Amino acid sequence: MNRQRGLRGLVAAIPIVVFAALVALLYFRLGGGDPSTLPSALIGKPAPTLMLPPLENSALPGLDPKDFAGRVTLINVWGSWCGPCRDEHRFLARLAADPRLRLIGINYKDTPENARRFLARYGNPFAAIGVDDSGRTAIEWGVYGVPETFIVGRDGKIAYKHVGPITEQTLPAVQAAIERALGG
Repeated sequence: MNRQRGLRGLVAAIPIVVFAALVALLYFRLGGGDPSTLPSALIGKPAPTLMLPPLENSALPGLDPKDFAGRVTLINVWGSWCGPCRDEHRFLARLAADPRLRLIGINYKDTPENARRFLARYGNPFAAIGVDDSGRTAIEWGVYGVPETFIVGRDGKIAYKHVGPITEQTLPAVQAAIERALGG
């Protein structure tokens, strides 16, 4: 009788042990549980060459991949409807203060009025803003959801991808990736 109880207890523990092993495997495969470190198949590959029109009634140009050549560029995919985009905007403004870096925004599935209102309220850190009405460009960039940030090196290749908002905690990693792309 005691032996049967022990055997039943062991059989009951097997699913729990298997589940715990799967959780541990997923945790470590996704970069230790940090969603901003999701792997990207595009790292080291040329940035997508899709052009995007500029934000309507804005003095800024749209997205032209030719502008990546010879400079380090930070591409930020954002939308006025995105709460985390509002939260990260002040960190983008900090990064934009670095003259060695060019910031380009991809306005994702937004209306021009709302995008302009967002920039008027929070400031505009971008040197150019391309409008991705359909979401096609975001797919080409491998975007999981907004906000996402990419660093394109002088060679036109994607050097870094950050998933989610840039925060006080993640800003140092983004800055380190910028320094690596700048060669410093």
